Parts: sequence; C-alpha cells; structure tokens
Amino acid sequence: MKAKHLRSRWLGLLPLSLVLFLSGCGQMTVLNPKGPVAESQKDLIVYSLWFMLGIVVVVFALFAYMVIKYRDRPGRGDKDYAPNLHGNTAIEVVWTVIPIIIVTLLSIPTVTTLFDLEKPPEPAAGEEAKEPLVVYATAADWKWFFSYPEQDIETVNYLHIPTDRPIEFRLTSADSMSALWIPALGGQKYNMAGMMTKLYLQADEEGVYDGRNSNFNGEGFAAQTFKVHAESEENFNSWVSDIQNESPELTQDQYNDLVKPGLTDKSSYSSTHLEFVDHGTHEGASYVVDRYFDLYGEKLHLGNDEVETQETFD
Repeated sequence: MKAKHLRSRWLGLLPLSLVLFLSGCGQMTVLNPKGPVAESQKDLIVYSLWFMLGIVVVVFALFAYMVIKYRDRPGRGDKDYAPNLHGNTAIEVVWTVIPIIIVTLLSIPTVTTLFDLEKPPEPAAGEEAKEPLVVYATAADWKWFFSYPEQDIETVNYLHIPTDRPIEFRLTSADSMSALWIPALGGQKYNMAGMMTKLYLQADEEGVYDGRNSNFNGEGFAAQTFKVHAESEENFNSWVSDIQNESPELTQDQYNDLVKPGLTDKSSYSSTHLEFVDHGTHEGASYVVDRYFDLYGEKLHLGNDEVETQETFD
C-alpha cells in the first residue's frame, strides 16, 4: 500500500517536471529564420518532422492494434493461433512499396533544396536581382578573418553585410578544418585549408546575429565566435567608407601575428591579407603551419576569462 502511495506521488509530480523542463526552451534560432536561405531550410525541417511524425503515429497505432487484438486472454483457443505462415504476396508488396514511397517523398524536396542552396537566393517577386557581395571568410585557430576584396577592407571576428542582397562567402581555413555557421541566416559549411567552398546567405531583416565555428577544432573552439551586423545598403556603404578612411592597412607582419594559434580581439583594416596569401590555394595551405608548427603541439591552457562565449547563442 505504501509503495502504491509513493508511486502515485511521483506520477503526480511528472506533469510539473515537464512544465519546468519546457519552460527553459526558447524559440530555436534555426526555426526563426531571418533570410531566404534559412527560410527554405526551416521549411524542409518542418516538412520532414511532420512527415516522420505521421509515420510514428501510424506505426504506434498498428502496434497498439496488434497488442490488443492478439493479446493472451480468456477464451482464446488454438483456432486463433497459426504460426506456420509461408509467403504473403500482398504483405510483401506493402512493406516494400511503402518504404520506397517514404524515401522518395523525403528525398525529392531535400535534393531540390540542396541544389537551390548552391545558387544565390532568388529575389522576391517584383524585385531586381542584385550581384552577390563577395566575402572571403578565413578561419584560423581560433578566430575569423572576413576579407572584402571589392571594398579592399578586412575585419577580424566581426562582420557587416547589407540586407536584401545575397552574400557569397568564399570559405577556407588557414590551419585546422572549421565550419562557418550563422543559424539565423542558414546552415553551416566547412572551411578547409588548400581549398575553397562557397556558401550563399542573405539577411532580409536588419539586426545583429550570432555566428560561430560549428566544427570542433581544439582548445579555443568555444571562443571562435563572431557577430554579424545586418544593415541597410546605405549604412553598410557608410561603414565601409569609415573602415577605408580610418583603419590602418594590414601588413604581412601584422597578419602573421594575428594567425598565430590563440585568441584575438576584434579589429579592422583598410587592406586584406589576400594581397600576400590565399589559404584556399595549394601554395597558401601550409602558410600558418610552416611558421608555427611547434605551437600546435602545445596546450594554450586558456582560462575562463579568456574564453568568452556568446550567451545569446542557441
């Protein structure tokens, strides 16, 4: 009797625990898109979730039906039990065709979306297509370099982009493999030394968004984050002009010091490192490793005060 009473008490606390657990769940960034790329990916995620939920409901309904119909019960005789069943064409066709249909219905929208993501986002109806803004995003342990070749400026650990215009990120790495991810604007893509990948994103709403490296790459991984400032074309051009006129040029010696394994603060320059090295080429792949090879075998022993993570990041 006592055990039954305790069980009832614990069952009564179950709804309360669920309420407390769910109260800590805010809206996920990937389900609150701020651009067309993130919107298409959200639509694919939601479609897949509803589709798979439907499959789960059908499977559990059939499971419950089988458990209830064929349970052991009084009055059930041998006439209800026929274990020797050999072949059933109808059933075999069903359990072959249904998985094919499921895979097809999941594959078609997935493949279509993946191919669409390899192109700049299409403009909204009635709007004129704009040339993508090219930004070289170079990862290094454990910081980000954003080079604007058309504007001849470079930023470290922060990024400005205009709204309503596609951004063509050209991704590469100065050392270990990383992955650029801005959840509010779209999915991640890898940065690798000695090669270049392209990622198209776009912001439709002004704001400051979180970005980070989503591929674990060692001791400073948690601090390899950055902020994305999405603003109007006019404000973006004004910011570019300020950097061009007020920031110093980036020298090769300064760049060599910046790419040294470790953490660094935000900074900006009125020239880019692309003038003396491109890590996306075979020649530039080992640029950092050749200079700091011995450091990659040492631990930096970063303290909590040195590794600052973004509390707003979901």
